[in-house]
Amino acid sequence: MKIGLLGFGTVGKGVYKLTAARQDMLVSRVLCRRELSLPDAEVTHDFADILRDSTIDTVVEAIGGLHPAFEYVKAAIEAGKNVVTANKALMATCYDELLPLAEEKGVLLRCTASVGGGIGWLSELERVRRIETITQVGGIMNGTCNFILDSMTRLNLSYDAALRQAQFLGYAEADPSTDVDGIDTWHKLIVSANIAFGVSLDRDGIPAAGIRRVTADDMAQFHAHGYVCKLVSFACRQEKGFAAFVQPTLFPNRALEASVPTNYNLITLVGSTSGRQSFYGQGAGRYPTAYNVVQDCMDIQKGTGFYCRYGSKAAVHNDLPMRYYLRGGEWQDAETRWGDAVITKPVSVAEMHHWLSRHPEAFIAALPAEE
Repeated sequence: MKIGLLGFGTVGKGVYKLTAARQDMLVSRVLCRRELSLPDAEVTHDFADILRDSTIDTVVEAIGGLHPAFEYVKAAIEAGKNVVTANKALMATCYDELLPLAEEKGVLLRCTASVGGGIGWLSELERVRRIETITQVGGIMNGTCNFILDSMTRLNLSYDAALRQAQFLGYAEADPSTDVDGIDTWHKLIVSANIAFGVSLDRDGIPAAGIRRVTADDMAQFHAHGYVCKLVSFACRQEKGFAAFVQPTLFPNRALEASVPTNYNLITLVGSTSGRQSFYGQGAGRYPTAYNVVQDCMDIQKGTGFYCRYGSKAAVHNDLPMRYYLRGGEWQDAETRWGDAVITKPVSVAEMHHWLSRHPEAFIAALPAEE
């Protein structure tokens, strides 16, 4: 396999180093903006050099973001080249265009590292789908948010102090909005649910609430009532379709999710035969992510393409009733109070997120269903 590598940052450099020791694949060209010299690969600033190289059969996209990643990946597919990407924003946003195009052109497309970093979550969904129906997916999918919440819980840090620590350690970007506002988790949920259920969920119907407004006082209330707060994703099959959303959620101290530390992920599926299975590991990092990129390259060598066939568009109905911890804004139908916050009576997920969109200063966290 000859690879055209797009990007030479954290993930791209990891892919290059992992493939350098292999005899069955070679990174022959690298697209990089900066000046770079490599002993066994040609470095170019022009993607067309990779596109025109007939010896390159697979393009690995490690740029991130939507543009120009989308244009490069689309052009590579149209040119008959296989594609491996770790780009969750690309796969979530352009799912409806890239999958049918890959099928039309007869090329292979994989994106295991886009969700869960080194966990291999999407390839496990692929295996489970072969023999049973997946009824639910979700969990802790963002290491940045988990690090912040874990630091606030265990070390009694403020949100700002925990964020600064995450940035110092490289777990959070200078602008952490995509992570702390739940967008990164939202992207990962969309990709996961589409593959798990074999559909293309309506993205506009999937709300996301983040952790930007959480405070040390909130954490103190959670601790006093025996809970730990995590940012989680959730999607499930329903009789009339699907539910899907991202939101802070409280877990009892004894729950598995409550013990997930620092920047780790814990992602779960529920199968009609196997029941509940959870997958734990580092959700980011150079070598965990590059590991699954190279695994995808090996799968492509074996002729294994996407994890499921492109499915039909599917609506999302978030009518599941939940009780919420809610601080900030006006709420009329409270069940009780925790300090400055209220605990709502059961309300649908859709109604709560609609309310939150009109009260962006507020913070919400769902309570466990069994409580």
